[in-house]
Amino acid sequence: MARHTIAPNLAAPNSLSDNKTDVGSSRPYRVVQWATGNIGARALRGVIEHPDLELAGIYVYSDDKDGRDAGELCGLGSIGVLASRSIDDIVDLDADCVLYMARALDADEICRILATGTNVVTTRGEFHHPASMDPVLRAQVEAACKLGGASIHSTGSSPGFITEAVPMVLSSIQRRLDLLAIDEFADLSQRNTPEILFDIMGFGRPPREFDEGRIAHVKSSFAPSLHVLADALGLTFDAVAAHGETATTPHKLDIAAGTLDAGTIAAQRITVVGMRAGKPLLQFRANWYCSTDLDTDWELGTTGWHISVVGDAPLEVDLRFPVPLDRMSKMAPAYTANRAVNAVSRVCAAPPGICTTLDLPQIIAAL
Repeated sequence: MARHTIAPNLAAPNSLSDNKTDVGSSRPYRVVQWATGNIGARALRGVIEHPDLELAGIYVYSDDKDGRDAGELCGLGSIGVLASRSIDDIVDLDADCVLYMARALDADEICRILATGTNVVTTRGEFHHPASMDPVLRAQVEAACKLGGASIHSTGSSPGFITEAVPMVLSSIQRRLDLLAIDEFADLSQRNTPEILFDIMGFGRPPREFDEGRIAHVKSSFAPSLHVLADALGLTFDAVAAHGETATTPHKLDIAAGTLDAGTIAAQRITVVGMRAGKPLLQFRANWYCSTDLDTDWELGTTGWHISVVGDAPLEVDLRFPVPLDRMSKMAPAYTANRAVNAVSRVCAAPPGICTTLDLPQIIAAL
């Protein structure tokens, strides 16, 4: 692994606690990768290849990964850092930061890491907006941050990049904002994950009332991020609402994950909207589909995002993923993992506590 001096402009101009790496330090930030699933493995590779980071360790959940070399777990050659299932081993590394990418949040794990003085960057969404957090969890995490002098920050592509970073830039040329609406489009026809598409997302089922649990999950994932954006604009919501819709295919449809019978769900939308003065102000809508041949006249864009800004300087912005659908599953993890890796230096230099996008300098890649 390369060792380089951390560029002075990568650190926030804050008074740093003892666990923070000083600006201009002669050593890179030492990072632990926590979990090595699709996104975690991509983040692991990003840490290894980053000029200002050093991989200190890896935490894994499965026995078959325990003791394996980090390079082997992310498609690189051996680098001499071995994975471990022992939390004690990870804590004893005294790393600067943990990239926490577990499938489910374990508050005790997070708090133990923070209390020992190690910062956390996570792709989990629980920490985007402290005021929206469960009060018990927030108090527990803030106490651990204070004890260890450490910081924690949630980020990723969606929510994160598309619901905070990009809209803040687009809103910077407005003096009146009536509505900012984000549409996410994902063509899932070539995604060979039947357990996700059929069992969790409900594709291929007869149309019926949308699963309230799915709506609640998406709302809890994206509403905090929309609150951060509202805070940046100096505005507040009267309420945050969410609803779901489905569309069916009129024909039998073969996709990578299996077969959708005619008349079954082939597309779905879930909308989360922050209301102000009785009108939508900030909106995120997920458009996930396996076909554009539907019984409903939906305008479905290619995989990527569309942002509509209605104000005194209106904008229509498309961000498309120029990747063939059969390669999307390989490329997609980078969109989420890379921003988290790039945030490490900012979070390590931040004051202790739960840091939102508004608390950190702009995240910029060190290439």
